Amino acid sequence: MKQIISLVLFAIFFIACKTEKPNNSITVEYPKTEKKPVIDEYFGAKVTDNYRWLEDDRSAETEAWVKSENQVTFDYLSKIPYREQLKNRLSELWNFEKVSVPFEEGDYTYFYKNDGLQNHYVLYRKKGEGDEEVFLDPNGFAEDGTTSLSTVSFSKDGNTVAYAISEGGSDWRKIIIMDVKSKEIKEDTLVDVKFSGISWKGNEGFYYSSYDKPKGSELSAKTDQHKLYYHKLGTAQKTDQVIFGGKKEEKHRYVSGSVTEDDNYLVITASTSTSGNKLFIKDLSKPNSELVTISDNFDSDTYVIDNQGSKLYLVTNLNAPNQKIVTTDVSNPSPENWKDFIAETENVLRPSIGGGYFFTEYMVDAVSKVLQYDYNGKLIREIKLPGVGSAGGFRGKKEAKDLYFSFTNYKTPGSSFKLNTEDGTYKKYWEPNIAFNPNDYESKQVFYTSKDGTKVPMIITYKKGIELNGKNPTILYGYGGFNISLTPSFNVANAVWMEQGGVYAVPNLRGGGEYGKKWHVAGTKMQKQNVFDDFIAAAEYLIAEKYTSSDYLAIRGGSNGGLLVGATMTQRPDLMKVALPAVGVLDMLRYHTFTAGAGWAYDYGTAEDTKEMFEYLKGYSPVHNVKEGVSYPAAMVTTGDHDDRVVPAHSFKFAAELQDKHKGTNPVLIRIETNAGHGAGTPVAKTIEQFADIFGFTLFNMGFDKLPNPTQEKIKL
Repeated sequence: MKQIISLVLFAIFFIACKTEKPNNSITVEYPKTEKKPVIDEYFGAKVTDNYRWLEDDRSAETEAWVKSENQVTFDYLSKIPYREQLKNRLSELWNFEKVSVPFEEGDYTYFYKNDGLQNHYVLYRKKGEGDEEVFLDPNGFAEDGTTSLSTVSFSKDGNTVAYAISEGGSDWRKIIIMDVKSKEIKEDTLVDVKFSGISWKGNEGFYYSSYDKPKGSELSAKTDQHKLYYHKLGTAQKTDQVIFGGKKEEKHRYVSGSVTEDDNYLVITASTSTSGNKLFIKDLSKPNSELVTISDNFDSDTYVIDNQGSKLYLVTNLNAPNQKIVTTDVSNPSPENWKDFIAETENVLRPSIGGGYFFTEYMVDAVSKVLQYDYNGKLIREIKLPGVGSAGGFRGKKEAKDLYFSFTNYKTPGSSFKLNTEDGTYKKYWEPNIAFNPNDYESKQVFYTSKDGTKVPMIITYKKGIELNGKNPTILYGYGGFNISLTPSFNVANAVWMEQGGVYAVPNLRGGGEYGKKWHVAGTKMQKQNVFDDFIAAAEYLIAEKYTSSDYLAIRGGSNGGLLVGATMTQRPDLMKVALPAVGVLDMLRYHTFTAGAGWAYDYGTAEDTKEMFEYLKGYSPVHNVKEGVSYPAAMVTTGDHDDRVVPAHSFKFAAELQDKHKGTNPVLIRIETNAGHGAGTPVAKTIEQFADIFGFTLFNMGFDKLPNPTQEKIKL
């Protein structure tokens, strides 16, 4: 019966409400999206939501609408003459072996490897100098590749592993417990786990986090009471003890627990939003010990990075916007007793530990610099990196003599290196054999001026020898939020874009973490417009310097970056030719009513806070700022039907508004990936198809009737 209803509704929705014939001569007939007005009132102001019904992800009507929109979109994409060429080139370049840095657990050394086009990385292991063998292969978890492996955690002795899987891209997880040697499943699978690590207490059990299963849709219903559980091996999940959270009078949206390397302490962080946390510690060596408070407010981000006995090493931005490391004692760990260990500098600190040392990675204008310190706070040396770019890793157990780190930038595929912690020397451990020569490309950092005079860095990468004539197809990619830093990294898809003569530009917008807490705060709440202004100024710089022009500029971003694109294209539709908002937060009046969205209020504020906050949000909310009769750039909104972080209703409603009000010949489409979520764990095959469609749509709407550079010489590094 449900199938019949869906087919009838599909037929109804597919009646065309508009026919547009864009410059590229492909006729687009948009599905008719019925308006069912719902009126909300905020501080006396009434706001009409015509597409509230699209928020119901379980309804036959929404299902039919998704099918009708996808049919229009994929029909359009199928007519792009070089779509298959792009897909083939992406597949060809993607097809090289990729290997992670190794790590040791128990008797084995583990590492992840992908032979080229496998949908998911495979976890391998080897014992001593023995042969490598497959340990966990997520490519066999589901026929269509939509079940992925996420967190993997080993018991203290390395004999038991607990690993989490995601189905259909959802943030909800299942945890499976397995014997390492025999690879036999040890007990029942844990279910309904979300936003969780897995941290073992010795070999007996582990801590994990989750919410109660929501009433209504598990993909969109609100979840705002996170809890920390302890699972003892051999017991049923229903008997798992709640260690922290669950009190109605004190809600925490994000709770996590981790055990120190010596197994002596459980450290608990509790947050109400994505910034700021309370911090607690519990002595596991003493039965029934009390939870001790380290920090009892949400005014800073603080966590325990290590301990030596009762001495704790904390990373904090309390009175240190760029972060520092302090020490304190478990007996009296409150902030007034903290002592500086590695002081704050003018650059943002991102530390790691391994081999009995601290490795402090500093972001210097979004580029890595790494220093090595001992446990007395003495500077040992700077680790001279292989070039200008991003370094990661430098982690391991205290007794490790060698550590591993990775290095990459926008034109250099990531390689890994083996570091001797005693003398600071390192050698290449693994490098990719890929048909791409970074020496043919240039990547340079520039600084431009935003609307209010703020200097903003941007890295621009392109093929050497391109002419600055304003006609280069350019993707401007941004994020600008949640203290997230965009640092240089190689991406196969971007390499294919640059092969075609494309320019790839990434500015470090306010709202991010590249310059610490002050930079982050400058792009939050009623300063959020700074982020959009920074992005607009980046586009204007690229145009002024003749890297590109409005006819050859595309803007792209995902999640909070999808909001960035949505706001920019509605504020300055004249500025770009193509807009590509992905899994975006696009309805700023209602984002906090879905899943854990209320936790984003630190960055955004909510429409229920104050009249001023409501008016500010409504003033830039993409869904509410699509204007009747405006000619918008060619747009392809992308989302996943199983996205339970930024629910797809954001994208559905934005696309419906665009298709209803847009005037002009540019297509405004929505591409909805089925059995896919926010992005993590997406199969490689789907990722390649997505990029082929994104690049094809972009180039086609810039007027290219064929690929700018269709043939590529194969280069072996």
